[in-house]
Amino acid sequence: MSSHAVIQLAVGSTTEHRPLIITLFAVFVAATLGITVWAGRQTKSASDFYAGGRQFTAFQNGLAVSGDYMSAASFLGIAGAIALFGYDGFLYSIGFLVAWLVALLLVAEPLRNAGRYTMGDVLAFRMRQRPVRTAAGASTIVVSIFYLLAQMAGAGVLVSLLLGITSDAGKILIVALVGVLMIVYVTVGGMKGTTWVQMVKAVLLIAGALLMTFLVLLKFHFNISDLLGTAAEKSGKGGKFLEPGLKYGATGTSKLDFISLGLALVLGTAGLPHILIRFYTVPTAKAARKSVNWAIGIIGAFYLMTIALGFGAAALIGPKEIKAKNPAGNAAAPQLAEYLGGGVGTTGGAVLLAVISAVAFATILAVVAGLTLASSSSFAHDIYANVIRKGKATEQEEMKAARWSTVFIGAAAILLGAFARDMNVAGLVALAFAVAASANLPTILYSLFWKRFTTQGALWSIYGGLISSVVLVLFSPVVSGKPTSMFKNADFYWFPMENPGLISIPLGFLLGWLGTLLSKEPADAEKFAELEVRSLTGTGAH
Repeated sequence: MSSHAVIQLAVGSTTEHRPLIITLFAVFVAATLGITVWAGRQTKSASDFYAGGRQFTAFQNGLAVSGDYMSAASFLGIAGAIALFGYDGFLYSIGFLVAWLVALLLVAEPLRNAGRYTMGDVLAFRMRQRPVRTAAGASTIVVSIFYLLAQMAGAGVLVSLLLGITSDAGKILIVALVGVLMIVYVTVGGMKGTTWVQMVKAVLLIAGALLMTFLVLLKFHFNISDLLGTAAEKSGKGGKFLEPGLKYGATGTSKLDFISLGLALVLGTAGLPHILIRFYTVPTAKAARKSVNWAIGIIGAFYLMTIALGFGAAALIGPKEIKAKNPAGNAAAPQLAEYLGGGVGTTGGAVLLAVISAVAFATILAVVAGLTLASSSSFAHDIYANVIRKGKATEQEEMKAARWSTVFIGAAAILLGAFARDMNVAGLVALAFAVAASANLPTILYSLFWKRFTTQGALWSIYGGLISSVVLVLFSPVVSGKPTSMFKNADFYWFPMENPGLISIPLGFLLGWLGTLLSKEPADAEKFAELEVRSLTGTGAH
């Protein structure tokens, strides 16, 4: 979804306006680097680096959460999915938004009270530190790297197409440049710098989407019925375009795939590491809850606008032209921007295209920084400080480990992103959600709410969910056997669905329960009572 995202536009239409495009990109990068350096000067303690000193207000954090969550997948992928599949495309928006209710009702407040900096803090509170922190760190890093790949490849495709770079070496250089920027953001700015970048990006994305929505509605004199009618007519599918079943109703397997995808989207958000660590940046649990309310409002408004963007692209450009630029429809939003600005070859079209592309690039950078911070924090705090150093590392040593791990994770993302630059990365985004829902969410919920839960249950749940979801995707059509697969010419798939959530999520919950029942060690009732009081009231929270 997020990545071949983007602007496979005729190179000729951007050639004469390339200086403008490069200038806009440069201004954005310079501004965000300036914010990062400013924030870096105020980052002195581990609390500053991991949690921004817990100084952000509920509104600021809500804005940053929105910036962290609305990735290129949201902006480019959903608009394309709606433009090609109508009603079924909009189901992504619903899944992404409903997911926040799970995060709000079950996770945000207890997690903020129970932990310090990472998911591993919550799990280790009432269980054996070393094995549980190792598992939590491994899961966090795997989810983050899958999500990172999608964003890195998206950035490579976006920038290389806008700048007219066609050589493999040039594309790899762009992926490397994004990786270096990401390493600078996190190592210099920590959570403070990353949060401010995410806030700026959220404002830009909402403003860009609002402008395009206004222009689309203006074309149809603010008559939504006309917009939907024209979109249905131009789609070639008639009334079926506005009804369920165009993408997910053809066969029994596709219906199951839809349920699987929905499960992963709705349950995955509450287990995404880069979202979970955002709850630690506010001073109180009440502020964590309020920040989720703000995020639901901001993200909800954005996803409502994707309806106008998707149906607007279907009505004004048409599925044939959209597919001609990118078969998955990921270029729909930038194509629509160019059309609304005046069309291909016009200055207005080039300006709006450049602005929306810069916003898409901002989106990628902000999400990449959040993901890198989540995985480096988990490595430094969970694995280095508590497993390798057994809790004896100083704050300065821990921050140093976090910065070095950022460099290594960034290098891994650059290397893998270079290989993934020509892949269909929709599966990587879905996999990140599926792994988070299969490995992280069952363990967090059991740990917070089940008195008998043990270390063995946690390990079975994390590793079981992690391994099953990764294995099922490796042998699914996402990786091989279809023209849209990562390896188009290979065919070794046996799992028929593109999303493993329907199997791996219940398996994660089941293994957590089974591992606990078969465990010989008793649960620590006193520790659970303490965790329960802390998670529900905030007494003793950091």
